[in-house]
Amino acid sequence: MSDFTYVGSELDLFAAVHHWKSYWSSAIRSFVTGDVLEAGAGIGSNTAYLDNGHLKRFVCMEPDRRLIDELKKELRGKPRDYETVCGTLETVGAAEQFDTIVYIDVLEHIENDRAELERASAHLRPGGRIVVLSPAHQWLFTPFDAAIGHFRRYTRPMLRAISPPGVEMEACFYLDSVGLLASAANLLFLKQSMPSKQQLHFWDTYIVPISRVVDLCSRRCMGKSVVAVWRRNSIQRPT
Repeated sequence: MSDFTYVGSELDLFAAVHHWKSYWSSAIRSFVTGDVLEAGAGIGSNTAYLDNGHLKRFVCMEPDRRLIDELKKELRGKPRDYETVCGTLETVGAAEQFDTIVYIDVLEHIENDRAELERASAHLRPGGRIVVLSPAHQWLFTPFDAAIGHFRRYTRPMLRAISPPGVEMEACFYLDSVGLLASAANLLFLKQSMPSKQQLHFWDTYIVPISRVVDLCSRRCMGKSVVAVWRRNSIQRPT
């Protein structure tokens, strides 16, 4: 069992941003298949958005033991039985293999992100995927990021640079272009690091739906969040 303790309050703060969760999940759902491991499942507020109803095994792994009870409570009564595990990939048995390993706003919390992706790659079946959603652009890093335990924000080149061996990057794109502009304006003029619930509600209700349209027209070339997908070779070469 892990001794990891989660730092921050954004799990509760962002739990109700349903338009945003619906948006990013629709953007990555086609990459999520088979047996799934959700790394850093938190309180389970993202899990249902990842589950398209056609997945097989679904393991929710959370390193902070204080969140496990909340995670189990959130998943209780759902249409499928989710497995909940307290730990990290370092505590997962070497024989455990998955078709998809997902990090939703998690990788930025891990200091050695390259090593984490290498561990994930080792637990992928041939043809399996690593899917990452993270906050984008280091110039947007604020005291709020630091307060909730972020080590960094990412760009596409940063994610390409930490691609683990044995996999190829299948997709990498940004989401929430209008949110990016709003965050830049906040940084320049309001200089507010911690978003309020009212601001999050406005962003989720009005800005995210506009971003869905703008992102499509701009081919997802800019945004406040970034998605990366790596895929393991379908045929394993002997070592």
